[in-house]
Amino acid sequence: MKKTDLGSDSILSLVFKLAIPAMLAQFVNVLYNIIDRIFIGNIPMIGDVALAGIGVCGPIITLITSFGTLVGIGGSVYMATKMGEGDNEEAEKILSNSFSLIVIMSVVLTIIFLFTKEYLLNWFGASAETFSYANEYVTIYTIGTIFAILAFGMNFFITCQGFPTTAMYSVIIGAVINIVLDYIFVVVLSLKVAGAAWATVIAQILSCAWVLSFLFSDKARIKIKKYPVSKELTIKICKMGITPFIVISTDSIILIVLNTVLQKYGGKEMGDLLVSAATIVQSYMIIITAPLLGITTGTQSIISYNYGARNKERVMKTIKYAMTMAVCFCTIMLIISQVMPQYFVLMFTQNQELVELSKYCIKISTFGIIIMAIQYEVVDALTALGKTKLSLSLSLFRKISYIILTCIIPIFFATKTTFYAQTISDIVCGSINFFIFRYLIKKISFDKIKN
Repeated sequence: MKKTDLGSDSILSLVFKLAIPAMLAQFVNVLYNIIDRIFIGNIPMIGDVALAGIGVCGPIITLITSFGTLVGIGGSVYMATKMGEGDNEEAEKILSNSFSLIVIMSVVLTIIFLFTKEYLLNWFGASAETFSYANEYVTIYTIGTIFAILAFGMNFFITCQGFPTTAMYSVIIGAVINIVLDYIFVVVLSLKVAGAAWATVIAQILSCAWVLSFLFSDKARIKIKKYPVSKELTIKICKMGITPFIVISTDSIILIVLNTVLQKYGGKEMGDLLVSAATIVQSYMIIITAPLLGITTGTQSIISYNYGARNKERVMKTIKYAMTMAVCFCTIMLIISQVMPQYFVLMFTQNQELVELSKYCIKISTFGIIIMAIQYEVVDALTALGKTKLSLSLSLFRKISYIILTCIIPIFFATKTTFYAQTISDIVCGSINFFIFRYLIKKISFDKIKN
């Protein structure tokens, strides 16, 4: 298996080698939820209402994913820095500690969500019609929490060791299995919402098995070994991963606020329809943001490794190339979003009213995605450089603006214009953050790195 040298290979070559597989892996990874939603949305008689119910589950699923990011990105960035310094023994301890930490977190989260799910679903905007579908799906999904977090979180450690293709295979395996099982469980066996949920859990179990089999084997440059959990390492890992964790976990808050606002201002006549449209829009936006996250997080290991090696030129080149790739990707997606959103929407529903509403919402939600691409690279580059407080501040600035706009816009305009909140926050906050980054990056020292 060919290894990638983060310290000496061409930067442009490295960016393509790590970013493209990570980008594809993230894209395939989102198929778990999107495929479930497509099959659920096409269930005869109950499809549209069941789809709204799955949308209500979104914040819980996002929150579960965010814990995988906390340890996955935090631990892998820290490990890559140590590898750049030539301290492979410490890198091994970081990997092993991260694995133990994810297992502990998964058990705790499973217990918490199983006991609080009914309260959370009502809080997140479930109506009398959608609650049963949301409850059924999230109960089964929660049972597989440990496999979901391990598969997602530990995959970052494969990428940062220079094996992006192996990391990509882990999510491709899961996605293909999920598609096959969705068809069998939902269409053939008519298990409906429960069938979609079980398909996802089984796929995550097999994806998790692939990831761990690699990290425990001699194929890995740094592999999981038996080390006691270190309080000091745990704090450092969480400190490095707190920014991406908060960035993703606050998406749950945005989803909660959005669903609640749409239900309130949409009323009994339009509330569930608007939440169904929001579920489709969120699925579409994930197709943009997940590969974008793949580009920016996939190149973090290059930045961290060369930051650890005190090579400023390679760090700056990586940021430049990653940002260019992110902007190009989002430019293509913007054109697609404005020209042909109906082809995506029709995969979820044949309800013409819902189709037209979803098309409108996708178009207005994607106006600012080119600036959003810059925002993603700024935040993830700063995280890779260990500037977690700064990256967190810049990210929260956009998220808070998004939430405020979501609450304010429907007071003065039609409820469906609430979706402009994303575009406005992307353009305004993303532009401000970029200029702040350009000013501050010049002040970052490469002479001495604090542990």
